Amino acid sequence: MRTGAMIEILLYISLVVFLSRPLGRYMADVFTGEGKNALSRLLSPLENFIYSICGIDKNSPMEWKTYNACVLVFNFFGFLALFLIQIFQSYLPLNPQKFADLPWDLAFNTAVSFMTNTNWQSYSGEAVMSYFTQLLGLTVQNFLSAATGISVLLAFARGLAAKSENGLPGLGNFWADMTRSVLYVLLPFSLVCAIFFAGQGVVQNISPYVPASSIESGEIQLIPGGPAASQVAIKQIGSNGGGFFGTNGSHPFENPTPLTNFIQLLLILLFPAAIVHLYGFLTGARKHSNAVFAAMMIIFVLFLAASLFSELSFNPVVNASAPMEGKETRFGPELSVLWSVATTSASNGSVNCMHESLSPISGMLALLNIALGGVIFGGVGAGMYTMLLFVIMSVFIAGLMIGRTPEYLGKKIEAYEIKLVTLAILAPAVITLLFSATAVAYSAGSCSVSAPGPHGLSEILYAFVSAAGNNGSAFAGLKSNTVFYNVLLAVAMLIGRFCVITPVLAIAGSMAPKKITPVSAGTFPVDGLSFICLLCSVILIMGALTFFPVLTLGPVAEHFLMRSGVAF
Repeated sequence: MRTGAMIEILLYISLVVFLSRPLGRYMADVFTGEGKNALSRLLSPLENFIYSICGIDKNSPMEWKTYNACVLVFNFFGFLALFLIQIFQSYLPLNPQKFADLPWDLAFNTAVSFMTNTNWQSYSGEAVMSYFTQLLGLTVQNFLSAATGISVLLAFARGLAAKSENGLPGLGNFWADMTRSVLYVLLPFSLVCAIFFAGQGVVQNISPYVPASSIESGEIQLIPGGPAASQVAIKQIGSNGGGFFGTNGSHPFENPTPLTNFIQLLLILLFPAAIVHLYGFLTGARKHSNAVFAAMMIIFVLFLAASLFSELSFNPVVNASAPMEGKETRFGPELSVLWSVATTSASNGSVNCMHESLSPISGMLALLNIALGGVIFGGVGAGMYTMLLFVIMSVFIAGLMIGRTPEYLGKKIEAYEIKLVTLAILAPAVITLLFSATAVAYSAGSCSVSAPGPHGLSEILYAFVSAAGNNGSAFAGLKSNTVFYNVLLAVAMLIGRFCVITPVLAIAGSMAPKKITPVSAGTFPVDGLSFICLLCSVILIMGALTFFPVLTLGPVAEHFLMRSGVAF
């Protein structure tokens, strides 16, 4: 490995560790209202104005069913607005290239994708999307879907930490949580980052594409532009990942310099990591949140090390170490691998290389990262509330081993909560395997792969893992812009998002009124090394047991073919 790349990777991990805590503290100040945060003097009048014109009582808490209904209704109207913008795109302004309306199936897939914070893209943005659709449709949903994830995490934390002497506390107010998430967290940081990216050369305009004559052939080609910097900022901060351009972070107009590459990489993990500390501040369980953070970082480093080792190893098929096909020469194989592991850890989905071009084991680790549930930092809010499902499962297993009713944060975990946890963990995995089998079995699915055999299976499996895991990255070889894939992937995204959110809020509603049991000698500590080891084991074992059979038919089989020198 190059020395410079090693230094950059170590610097990257260090910055994530050291910057995430103060950012988490700032967000805790925003959402608890304890003391003044750095932007309160500037933004409080605007916040109160929004509450006034919308008729929102920020101090009116909601029970879980009301909170969940608000989440579902709000997201439905967000989906509907984006769907209508796409199918009537040609009639709307800011369309200098005169792009046509999108077909219903692609519009449906894209609307679901951005509403669920998945940002799966079966299209190349600069070829089909008008500036109006990019700005008022996709970018707006980048903010709202990320704020939804943060809001659900806030409600979950309040339910787990609520004290019974307060009566039957609510989970907070969804509208207030959404407003504060956008106003104090997502919008100001995105504004600063967008200005920085534009200064580094990321395009930001609303001008028509510029015709240019090719020096080599003399043919006229169009140089695309558009409001990319503003979308790049929120796509990384909000764990969205959808690129303004089809090739995402490998496009020089979206990621022009080594510095923009590093800052975008940092943003991918920084905010999800800060959410872990936010949870500790909200619940008062700081040591516990540190233990969860440590478990996440351990698995992240293990996956990164294994992926780097695989990618930098000799490939007998191409007779080279670290082949550069599908990777940007500006960044090299090491930073391409770092991005692939970070983006699949964070449910981000942006790319600066084509994951199809990774070695079979590196590609498998990217796939497995998503398949684990998007919990190794995960999306903003979404990663932490999904990780807490594994925490509850780990505590339940520990309780079974010692013959004691399991407790988490002093509250007993009972059969109702475990059923909901099981549903939320298994729903994305089941739909992934079911839809992947359907795509393999029918020609409408199998005809879209770019390579036969194990690699083709990996393309299909990765697509549905990415959709159900709300990640959005792709193997890049699958021709997914068909009615078959647009519809099935959209359904997988919906199940992967809302079949987790609803059980999470139901668990919060169930845990909120429970009495807190004093800590005793039989209480399993959730802030020590034994907890970290158990949590890591539960995450890895559940992922391995669920996906190992299909992984052996895809990337594992492809790896052995490669090692034997067989081209695939």
